[in-house]
Amino acid sequence: MITVNARGTFSPEGPFKLTTIERRDLEPHDVLIEIKYAGICHSDIHTARGEWGPVNYPLVPGHEIAGIVTQVGSEVTKYAVGDRVGVGCMVDSCRECDKCREGEEQYCLNGNTGTYAATDRYGQYTQGGYSTHIVVTEDFVVRIPDGIELDAAAPLLCAGITTYSPLRHWGIVPGKKVAVVGLGGLGHMAVKFAHAMGAEVAVLSQTLKKKEDGLRLGADQYYATSDPETFKKLAGSFDLIVNTVSAKIDISAYLSLLAVDGTLVNVGAPPEPLPVHVFSLIPHRRSFAGSAIGGIRETQEMLDFCAEHHITPEIEVISANQIDEAWERVLASDVRYRFVIDISTMGNE
Repeated sequence: MITVNARGTFSPEGPFKLTTIERRDLEPHDVLIEIKYAGICHSDIHTARGEWGPVNYPLVPGHEIAGIVTQVGSEVTKYAVGDRVGVGCMVDSCRECDKCREGEEQYCLNGNTGTYAATDRYGQYTQGGYSTHIVVTEDFVVRIPDGIELDAAAPLLCAGITTYSPLRHWGIVPGKKVAVVGLGGLGHMAVKFAHAMGAEVAVLSQTLKKKEDGLRLGADQYYATSDPETFKKLAGSFDLIVNTVSAKIDISAYLSLLAVDGTLVNVGAPPEPLPVHVFSLIPHRRSFAGSAIGGIRETQEMLDFCAEHHITPEIEVISANQIDEAWERVLASDVRYRFVIDISTMGNE
């Protein structure tokens, strides 16, 4: 086993403490990655605070991981020492079911293995990227293109692919009209991607305080959902609405903004139910859908798309000592737009 430094939370209330965790010795197809940067995702908070179900403590979150390969197993063919790589929300799957064979491991019919708070095929409880090193099978590692800095690459492994995947799945091309609900870590990436794909993009936010940012990031319009006139004005407008917020909203009101055959897809994951009136769907053949991350193949496609179109997230780099403060700022929507931990500070207290 390999002992590495990490920052873990020991209860739902926190705080984070310096600790050590064990990584497995390399199997033939494993790579050892020295983590350089790890993004902070709202999912980290939901999970660590037990909002999505019970977890084992101590817990080391983090599934937006960017680093350098420092060692490879005896049969690794995809990567070499020194390669710039990333790891996202999953580190394994059954690899045998129909979805895995189709390259959609995120929908593995037997359940994929999360980067943290899961039990892997070796019987070990997985721990995430708020740590100095991680061991992952080469099939669940992606290559970070040279044109993307490692700190900016980290959030692409969750916030990036989570918004890229539904835009691709629902066929966003020039001429389509897309609305993005919320301009946070996920939302700002959805705006950038939809704009790069040629769509007409609108942001739907509670207020207009981020309007300047939204337009700068690629939105064509920006509307305040606290204004009832917004829903009257935009009724029947959009081919796709991507809801990125992790809080309860009036889904039926947002469904009214869809055109015939339009889809509202949820990528934000609030812990409480979101009731839907069926007559918000039936008269215009609308759909209410959900979308997870992408598979490994699509995640690599997304990274290459980002390099080609010069797309990176807006980030604020912090030290490991600032994780607790950063979490509170995420909950207060006080980040523009993704926190990234500098892992070189992991051992400093």
